[in-house]
Amino acid sequence: MLGLPLEGMGIGFRSITENIDTTSAGGRLIFHLFGALAEFERDLIRERVQAGLKSARARGRKGGRPGVPEETKAMAQALMKDKTLSVKQICNQLGIARSTFYKYAKPIEKQTL
Repeated sequence: MLGLPLEGMGIGFRSITENIDTTSAGGRLIFHLFGALAEFERDLIRERVQAGLKSARARGRKGGRPGVPEETKAMAQALMKDKTLSVKQICNQLGIARSTFYKYAKPIEKQTL
C-alpha cells in the first residue's frame, strides 16, 4: 500500500498514540503487517460467510427478505384498478411499502395503456 506517489514525495504517516512512523523502515514493516493482518481477517470472514450460506442452502434455507404472498399481490392489483383508495391507503391496508406496491401494480398499468 505504501507504493503510492505520496511516498515518493516524502509524505509519510506518523501516529503518536501507536508509535508508528512510516518514514522509517521499522514503521513501514509494522504498517505492512497491520495491513496484511486486516486483509487476512477480511478473507477469513468472507470464507466463513460463504461457507455458512452454502450450508444454509444445503439445508433448504433461502436468504433474503421474505416474499409477498400471492393474495397480497392480487389485492394490490385489484385495488389499483378500483381507484377508490389512494396509494398510501392501499399500502397501509396491505402493510406493504409504496415501492412494493408499485412493483406489483406496474404490470396492470402497462396492460391498460
